[in-house]
Amino acid sequence: MSDRSLSIDGVRVPRFLYGTAWKEDRTAPLTEIALRTGFRGFDTANQRKHYHEAAVGQVIAAAVQGGLVTRDDLFLQTKFTFRNGQDHRLPYDPIAPIPVQVEQSFASSCEHLGIDVIDSYVLHSPTQRIGLGQADWDAWRAMEALHAAGRARLLGISNVSLEQLRALCAGARVRPRFVQNRCYAVRGWDRRVRAFCAESGIAYQGFSLLTANRQVLADPELVRIARRHGQTATKVVFRFALDVGMVPLTGTTNPDHMREDLEAFDFRLDPPEVEVIEHLGEL
Repeated sequence: MSDRSLSIDGVRVPRFLYGTAWKEDRTAPLTEIALRTGFRGFDTANQRKHYHEAAVGQVIAAAVQGGLVTRDDLFLQTKFTFRNGQDHRLPYDPIAPIPVQVEQSFASSCEHLGIDVIDSYVLHSPTQRIGLGQADWDAWRAMEALHAAGRARLLGISNVSLEQLRALCAGARVRPRFVQNRCYAVRGWDRRVRAFCAESGIAYQGFSLLTANRQVLADPELVRIARRHGQTATKVVFRFALDVGMVPLTGTTNPDHMREDLEAFDFRLDPPEVEVIEHLGEL
């Protein structure tokens, strides 16, 4: 596996993604800065409550038109979000059957992003905390149809438990190629889900690696490791994520931090250091 990218079913996937959630009017300028800083993978969702997908698309279109990048340089990931995760700004007819909602949301995402084919299409979250409901399966079957038609290159799921992931893999015609979860050190950095992903050929995307782990960033062991490498604790966490096989996301709004985050590719941790960080803050 390359340190900076991996290939999944012929799709080149950058190993560090820029997350565009919770940025509102700053989405476009921050996406442009991330693009110019060197990010080539962008995560968004057709969920206006937390994302401004159309603003991401405007930046992508301008960058391609201006010759900064080509479409083939980019990995674009977006999501289908059920009604309970949306506000009033819906990308689909709320009374339509779930498969129709998926199709409408996907078409809206393509319009927002100015593309015909989405690199990774993700089910934003199951409808229930335990198990998978009929709505989840209806959505996944519709996503499988998009994949079969060549409109979604890869499929994924986010905010999912190990049990739900096992059930999805057992029943899916097209198995997920990505899992995207919030990653807590106190829960072993989602170790059980990561292990299943590694066994099953699924790429694990970790988000909130910093915001969910503020105490760990100040842990003396992590600080010691950072000092040994002449790096910040933040970069060490991202380097750890890369070393254990994650595709980390950063959503920083600081241009300097964008550059620094990508510097996680410039050094390596020793295996004993990775093992120490694996267990920091564990309950």
